[in-house]
Amino acid sequence: MINLLGLIILSFIATSFLLVPFIDLLFHLKREAGKKQKNTFAGSNDTPISNKLLAGKDISTPVGGGILIIPVVIIITLLTIFLTRHKLTPDIYVLVFTLISFGLIGLQDDIRKIFSSFSGKYFGIKGRFLILLQIFVALIVSLALYFGVGLNNVFIPVIGNVVLGWFYIPFAVFVIVAFSNAYNISDGMDGLSSGLLTICLFAFLALASTVLNQNLAIFAGVWIGALIAYLYFNVYPARIYLGDAGAFAFGAALAVIGLLTGKILGLAVIGGVYVIIVGSSLIQIVSKRILGRKILPISPIHMYLKYIGWEEPKIVMRFWLMGAMLAIFGLWLALISQ
Repeated sequence: MINLLGLIILSFIATSFLLVPFIDLLFHLKREAGKKQKNTFAGSNDTPISNKLLAGKDISTPVGGGILIIPVVIIITLLTIFLTRHKLTPDIYVLVFTLISFGLIGLQDDIRKIFSSFSGKYFGIKGRFLILLQIFVALIVSLALYFGVGLNNVFIPVIGNVVLGWFYIPFAVFVIVAFSNAYNISDGMDGLSSGLLTICLFAFLALASTVLNQNLAIFAGVWIGALIAYLYFNVYPARIYLGDAGAFAFGAALAVIGLLTGKILGLAVIGGVYVIIVGSSLIQIVSKRILGRKILPISPIHMYLKYIGWEEPKIVMRFWLMGAMLAIFGLWLALISQ
Protein backbone atom coordinates (compact mmCIF):
# COMPACT_ATOMS: atom_id res chain seq x y z
CA MET A 1 0.00 0.00 0.00
CA ILE A 2 2.89 2.38 0.73
CA ASN A 3 4.24 1.85 -2.77
CA LEU A 4 0.80 2.44 -4.30
CA LEU A 5 0.37 5.71 -2.41
CA GLY A 6 3.80 6.80 -3.57
CA LEU A 7 2.82 5.90 -7.13
CA ILE A 8 -0.28 8.12 -6.89
CA ILE A 9 1.92 11.01 -5.76
CA LEU A 10 4.42 10.38 -8.56
CA SER A 11 1.69 10.26 -11.19
CA PHE A 12 0.16 13.45 -9.79
CA ILE A 13 3.48 15.32 -9.96
CA ALA A 14 4.30 14.09 -13.48
CA THR A 15 0.85 14.96 -14.83
CA SER A 16 0.84 18.37 -13.13
CA PHE A 17 4.23 19.17 -14.65
CA LEU A 18 2.97 18.31 -18.13
CA LEU A 19 -0.50 19.85 -17.87
CA VAL A 20 0.61 23.47 -17.46
CA PRO A 21 2.50 23.76 -20.78
CA PHE A 22 -0.13 21.55 -22.45
CA ILE A 23 -2.95 23.90 -21.40
CA ASP A 24 -0.89 26.88 -22.58
CA LEU A 25 -0.42 25.16 -25.94
CA LEU A 26 -4.16 24.50 -26.26
CA PHE A 27 -4.95 28.12 -25.40
CA HIS A 28 -2.44 29.26 -28.04
CA LEU A 29 -4.01 27.03 -30.69
CA LYS A 30 -7.45 28.26 -29.67
CA ARG A 31 -6.42 31.89 -29.97
CA GLU A 32 -4.82 31.33 -33.36
CA ALA A 33 -7.95 29.57 -34.58
CA GLY A 34 -10.08 32.38 -33.17
CA LYS A 35 -8.27 34.91 -35.37
CA LYS A 36 -9.46 33.02 -38.43
CA GLN A 37 -13.07 32.51 -37.42
CA LYS A 38 -15.78 34.08 -35.33
CA ASN A 39 -16.10 32.38 -31.93
CA THR A 40 -19.83 32.02 -31.55
CA PHE A 41 -21.95 29.30 -30.06
CA ALA A 42 -23.72 27.46 -32.87
CA GLY A 43 -25.94 24.92 -31.19
CA SER A 44 -28.55 22.70 -32.74
CA ASN A 45 -32.00 24.20 -33.26
CA ASP A 46 -33.42 20.95 -31.86
CA THR A 47 -32.00 21.60 -28.39
CA PRO A 48 -32.63 25.27 -27.50
CA ILE A 49 -32.60 24.71 -23.73
CA SER A 50 -29.32 22.83 -23.90
CA ASN A 51 -27.85 25.54 -26.11
CA LYS A 52 -28.81 28.18 -23.57
CA LEU A 53 -27.29 26.28 -20.64
CA LEU A 54 -24.07 25.47 -22.51
CA ALA A 55 -23.66 28.78 -24.31
CA GLY A 56 -20.19 30.18 -23.77
CA LYS A 57 -18.77 27.23 -21.85
CA ASP A 58 -16.49 25.83 -24.52
CA ILE A 59 -15.71 28.93 -26.53
CA SER A 60 -12.72 30.16 -24.52
CA THR A 61 -11.82 26.99 -22.62
CA PRO A 62 -9.76 24.46 -24.62
CA VAL A 63 -10.75 20.82 -25.07
CA GLY A 64 -8.34 17.88 -25.14
CA GLY A 65 -7.26 16.88 -21.63
CA GLY A 66 -7.70 13.22 -22.48
CA ILE A 67 -5.16 13.52 -25.30
CA LEU A 68 -2.49 14.10 -22.65
CA ILE A 69 -3.76 11.94 -19.78
CA ILE A 70 -4.18 8.73 -21.80
CA PRO A 71 -0.50 8.43 -22.86
CA VAL A 72 0.69 9.59 -19.42
CA VAL A 73 -1.29 6.84 -17.67
CA ILE A 74 -0.11 4.18 -20.14
CA ILE A 75 3.57 5.18 -20.05
CA ILE A 76 3.82 5.50 -16.25
CA THR A 77 1.94 2.22 -15.75
CA LEU A 78 4.19 0.27 -18.12
CA LEU A 79 7.36 1.86 -16.71
CA THR A 80 6.28 1.05 -13.15
CA ILE A 81 5.56 -2.57 -14.02
CA PHE A 82 8.89 -2.85 -15.84
CA LEU A 83 10.97 -1.19 -13.10
CA THR A 84 9.31 -3.20 -10.32
CA ARG A 85 9.86 -6.37 -12.38
CA HIS A 86 6.22 -7.36 -12.33
CA LYS A 87 5.07 -9.57 -15.17
CA LEU A 88 2.99 -7.88 -17.86
CA THR A 89 -0.29 -9.76 -17.60
CA PRO A 90 -3.06 -9.91 -20.25
CA ASP A 91 -5.34 -7.63 -18.23
CA ILE A 92 -2.89 -4.74 -18.59
CA TYR A 93 -2.70 -5.27 -22.34
CA VAL A 94 -6.50 -5.18 -22.48
CA LEU A 95 -6.68 -1.96 -20.44
CA VAL A 96 -4.02 -0.26 -22.57
CA PHE A 97 -5.79 -1.31 -25.78
CA THR A 98 -9.10 -0.04 -24.39
CA LEU A 99 -7.69 3.39 -23.58
CA ILE A 100 -6.02 3.75 -26.97
CA SER A 101 -8.83 2.38 -29.14
CA PHE A 102 -11.71 4.25 -27.49
CA GLY A 103 -9.52 7.34 -27.27
CA LEU A 104 -8.99 7.24 -31.03
CA ILE A 105 -12.77 7.13 -31.57
CA GLY A 106 -13.15 10.56 -29.98
CA LEU A 107 -9.83 11.99 -31.16
CA GLN A 108 -11.17 13.43 -34.43
CA ASP A 109 -13.80 15.39 -32.53
CA ASP A 110 -11.25 16.73 -30.04
CA ILE A 111 -8.85 17.86 -32.75
CA ARG A 112 -11.61 19.76 -34.50
CA LYS A 113 -12.73 21.38 -31.23
CA ILE A 114 -9.16 22.48 -30.49
CA PHE A 115 -9.21 24.48 -33.71
CA SER A 116 -12.80 25.69 -33.60
CA SER A 117 -15.52 26.95 -31.29
CA PHE A 118 -17.95 24.60 -29.57
CA SER A 119 -20.98 23.66 -31.66
CA GLY A 120 -23.04 21.83 -29.03
CA LYS A 121 -23.02 18.72 -31.23
CA TYR A 122 -20.64 15.91 -32.03
CA PHE A 123 -18.32 17.01 -34.84
CA GLY A 124 -16.82 13.73 -35.99
CA ILE A 125 -18.35 10.29 -36.39
CA LYS A 126 -22.13 10.60 -36.28
CA GLY A 127 -24.98 8.68 -34.66
CA ARG A 128 -25.29 5.04 -35.57
CA PHE A 129 -21.80 4.86 -37.04
CA LEU A 130 -20.31 5.98 -33.73
CA ILE A 131 -22.24 3.31 -31.82
CA LEU A 132 -21.32 0.64 -34.37
CA LEU A 133 -17.64 1.57 -34.08
CA GLN A 134 -17.85 1.44 -30.28
CA ILE A 135 -19.53 -1.96 -30.44
CA PHE A 136 -16.85 -3.25 -32.81
CA VAL A 137 -14.00 -2.12 -30.56
CA ALA A 138 -15.83 -3.35 -27.45
CA LEU A 139 -16.23 -6.73 -29.16
CA ILE A 140 -12.45 -6.95 -29.63
CA VAL A 141 -11.93 -6.07 -25.96
CA SER A 142 -14.56 -8.61 -24.87
CA LEU A 143 -12.97 -11.36 -26.96
CA ALA A 144 -9.63 -10.52 -25.35
CA LEU A 145 -11.21 -10.75 -21.90
CA TYR A 146 -12.79 -14.10 -22.76
CA PHE A 147 -9.93 -15.80 -24.59
CA GLY A 148 -6.88 -13.86 -23.34
CA VAL A 149 -7.71 -13.26 -19.69
CA GLY A 150 -10.01 -16.27 -19.36
CA LEU A 151 -13.08 -14.50 -17.99
CA ASN A 152 -16.48 -16.08 -18.49
CA ASN A 153 -18.26 -15.45 -15.20
CA VAL A 154 -19.51 -12.78 -12.82
CA PHE A 155 -20.09 -12.92 -9.09
CA ILE A 156 -23.42 -11.71 -7.73
CA PRO A 157 -23.99 -11.52 -3.95
CA VAL A 158 -26.53 -14.05 -2.62
CA ILE A 159 -26.70 -15.82 -5.99
CA GLY A 160 -22.98 -16.55 -6.09
CA ASN A 161 -20.70 -17.22 -9.06
CA VAL A 162 -22.57 -17.19 -12.39
CA VAL A 163 -20.81 -18.78 -15.36
CA LEU A 164 -21.99 -17.07 -18.54
CA GLY A 165 -19.95 -19.02 -21.07
CA TRP A 166 -20.10 -17.53 -24.56
CA PHE A 167 -22.80 -15.11 -23.41
CA TYR A 168 -20.06 -13.31 -21.49
CA ILE A 169 -18.88 -11.71 -24.76
CA PRO A 170 -22.10 -9.80 -25.67
CA PHE A 171 -22.59 -9.05 -21.97
CA ALA A 172 -19.14 -7.44 -21.76
CA VAL A 173 -19.76 -5.51 -25.00
CA PHE A 174 -22.94 -4.03 -23.52
CA VAL A 175 -21.21 -3.03 -20.25
CA ILE A 176 -18.25 -1.40 -22.03
CA VAL A 177 -20.35 0.57 -24.54
CA ALA A 178 -22.83 1.61 -21.84
CA PHE A 179 -20.17 2.99 -19.50
CA SER A 180 -18.26 4.67 -22.33
CA ASN A 181 -21.35 6.63 -23.31
CA ALA A 182 -22.46 7.18 -19.70
CA TYR A 183 -19.14 8.86 -18.94
CA ASN A 184 -19.39 10.99 -22.07
CA ILE A 185 -22.92 12.10 -21.16
CA SER A 186 -21.84 13.00 -17.62
CA ASP A 187 -18.93 15.13 -18.91
CA GLY A 188 -21.01 18.30 -19.16
CA MET A 189 -20.13 20.17 -15.97
CA ASP A 190 -16.81 21.33 -14.60
CA GLY A 191 -15.23 18.56 -12.53
CA LEU A 192 -18.29 16.28 -12.50
CA SER A 193 -17.27 13.22 -14.51
CA SER A 194 -13.58 13.13 -13.59
CA GLY A 195 -14.31 13.69 -9.90
CA LEU A 196 -16.77 10.78 -9.93
CA LEU A 197 -14.21 8.63 -11.76
CA THR A 198 -11.54 9.39 -9.15
CA ILE A 199 -13.92 8.25 -6.42
CA CYS A 200 -14.73 5.05 -8.34
CA LEU A 201 -11.05 4.28 -8.88
CA PHE A 202 -10.24 4.59 -5.17
CA ALA A 203 -12.86 1.90 -4.55
CA PHE A 204 -11.40 -0.35 -7.26
CA LEU A 205 -7.87 0.32 -5.98
CA ALA A 206 -8.94 -1.03 -2.59
CA LEU A 207 -10.65 -3.98 -4.26
CA ALA A 208 -7.63 -4.79 -6.45
CA SER A 209 -5.38 -4.69 -3.39
CA THR A 210 -7.58 -7.15 -1.50
CA VAL A 211 -7.55 -9.67 -4.37
CA LEU A 212 -3.78 -9.19 -4.79
CA ASN A 213 -4.01 -8.02 -8.40
CA GLN A 214 -0.91 -5.85 -8.24
CA ASN A 215 -0.88 -4.78 -11.89
CA LEU A 216 -4.51 -3.66 -11.75
CA ALA A 217 -3.76 -1.75 -8.55
CA ILE A 218 -0.78 -0.05 -10.25
CA PHE A 219 -2.95 0.97 -13.21
CA ALA A 220 -5.66 2.37 -10.93
CA GLY A 221 -3.10 4.20 -8.77
CA VAL A 222 -1.42 5.87 -11.75
CA TRP A 223 -4.81 6.84 -13.15
CA ILE A 224 -5.91 8.36 -9.82
CA GLY A 225 -2.81 10.54 -9.57
CA ALA A 226 -3.25 11.80 -13.14
CA LEU A 227 -6.94 12.54 -12.56
CA ILE A 228 -6.31 14.52 -9.38
CA ALA A 229 -3.81 16.69 -11.27
CA TYR A 230 -6.31 17.15 -14.09
CA LEU A 231 -9.13 17.98 -11.67
CA TYR A 232 -7.11 20.90 -10.29
CA PHE A 233 -7.56 22.56 -13.68
CA ASN A 234 -11.03 21.12 -14.44
CA VAL A 235 -13.02 22.14 -11.34
CA TYR A 236 -15.22 25.20 -11.64
CA PRO A 237 -14.35 27.42 -13.45
CA ALA A 238 -12.54 24.94 -15.71
CA ARG A 239 -9.35 25.83 -17.56
CA ILE A 240 -9.48 22.66 -19.66
CA TYR A 241 -12.03 20.05 -20.68
CA LEU A 242 -11.43 16.34 -21.12
CA GLY A 243 -12.91 15.95 -24.60
CA ASP A 244 -14.40 12.91 -26.27
CA ALA A 245 -11.12 11.02 -26.56
CA GLY A 246 -10.80 10.99 -22.79
CA ALA A 247 -14.51 10.54 -22.09
CA PHE A 248 -14.98 7.48 -24.31
CA ALA A 249 -11.68 5.94 -23.20
CA PHE A 250 -12.18 6.55 -19.48
CA GLY A 251 -15.72 5.20 -19.40
CA ALA A 252 -14.73 2.07 -21.31
CA ALA A 253 -11.63 1.49 -19.17
CA LEU A 254 -13.68 1.84 -15.97
CA ALA A 255 -16.04 -0.84 -17.28
CA VAL A 256 -13.10 -3.13 -18.12
CA ILE A 257 -11.70 -2.72 -14.59
CA GLY A 258 -15.08 -3.73 -13.20
CA LEU A 259 -15.18 -6.76 -15.51
CA LEU A 260 -11.64 -7.76 -14.55
CA THR A 261 -12.56 -7.81 -10.87
CA GLY A 262 -15.59 -9.99 -11.67
CA LYS A 263 -17.75 -7.83 -9.39
CA ILE A 264 -20.30 -6.64 -11.91
CA LEU A 265 -22.81 -5.60 -9.24
CA GLY A 266 -20.00 -3.72 -7.52
CA LEU A 267 -19.30 -1.90 -10.80
CA ALA A 268 -22.96 -0.95 -11.19
CA VAL A 269 -23.10 0.41 -7.63
CA ILE A 270 -19.65 2.01 -7.48
CA GLY A 271 -20.40 3.73 -10.80
CA GLY A 272 -24.00 4.27 -9.77
CA VAL A 273 -24.06 7.99 -10.51
CA TYR A 274 -23.06 7.27 -14.12
CA VAL A 275 -25.92 4.74 -14.26
CA ILE A 276 -28.37 7.37 -12.97
CA ILE A 277 -27.14 9.97 -15.45
CA VAL A 278 -27.34 7.70 -18.50
CA GLY A 279 -30.66 6.32 -17.22
CA SER A 280 -32.18 9.80 -17.16
CA SER A 281 -31.14 10.27 -20.79
CA LEU A 282 -32.56 6.89 -21.81
CA ILE A 283 -35.89 7.68 -20.11
CA GLN A 284 -36.03 10.93 -22.07
CA ILE A 285 -35.35 9.12 -25.36
CA VAL A 286 -37.92 6.39 -24.66
CA SER A 287 -40.58 8.91 -23.64
CA LYS A 288 -40.08 10.85 -26.89
CA ARG A 289 -40.34 7.66 -28.96
CA ILE A 290 -43.30 6.07 -27.15
CA LEU A 291 -45.24 9.00 -25.64
CA GLY A 292 -44.27 11.55 -28.27
CA ARG A 293 -43.17 14.06 -25.64
CA LYS A 294 -40.36 14.70 -23.18
CA ILE A 295 -40.78 13.82 -19.51
CA LEU A 296 -38.24 16.48 -18.51
CA PRO A 297 -37.52 19.79 -20.26
CA ILE A 298 -33.90 18.67 -20.61
CA SER A 299 -31.77 15.65 -19.80
CA PRO A 300 -29.53 14.23 -18.37
CA ILE A 301 -30.44 14.82 -14.75
CA HIS A 302 -27.53 17.14 -13.89
CA MET A 303 -28.50 19.48 -16.73
CA TYR A 304 -32.10 19.44 -15.50
CA LEU A 305 -30.93 20.51 -12.04
CA LYS A 306 -29.04 23.38 -13.64
CA TYR A 307 -32.13 24.25 -15.67
CA ILE A 308 -34.28 24.61 -12.52
CA GLY A 309 -31.74 26.93 -10.94
CA TRP A 310 -29.13 24.89 -9.09
CA GLU A 311 -25.64 26.35 -9.33
CA GLU A 312 -23.11 24.19 -11.15
CA PRO A 313 -20.65 23.77 -8.21
CA LYS A 314 -23.56 22.74 -5.96
CA ILE A 315 -24.64 20.04 -8.43
CA VAL A 316 -21.12 18.72 -8.82
CA MET A 317 -20.40 18.60 -5.09
CA ARG A 318 -23.63 16.76 -4.30
CA PHE A 319 -23.06 14.28 -7.10
CA TRP A 320 -19.55 13.67 -5.73
CA LEU A 321 -21.04 13.00 -2.27
CA MET A 322 -23.57 10.61 -3.80
CA GLY A 323 -20.75 8.94 -5.73
CA ALA A 324 -18.66 8.56 -2.57
CA MET A 325 -21.45 6.81 -0.67
CA LEU A 326 -22.28 4.56 -3.63
CA ALA A 327 -18.57 3.69 -3.96
CA ILE A 328 -18.42 2.72 -0.28
CA PHE A 329 -21.60 0.65 -0.61
CA GLY A 330 -20.40 -1.00 -3.82
CA LEU A 331 -17.02 -1.82 -2.29
CA TRP A 332 -18.79 -3.32 0.73
CA LEU A 333 -20.93 -5.48 -1.55
CA ALA A 334 -17.85 -6.61 -3.47
CA LEU A 335 -15.89 -7.46 -0.32
CA ILE A 336 -18.63 -9.42 1.43
CA SER A 337 -18.99 -11.58 -1.68
CA GLN A 338 -15.37 -12.79 -1.52
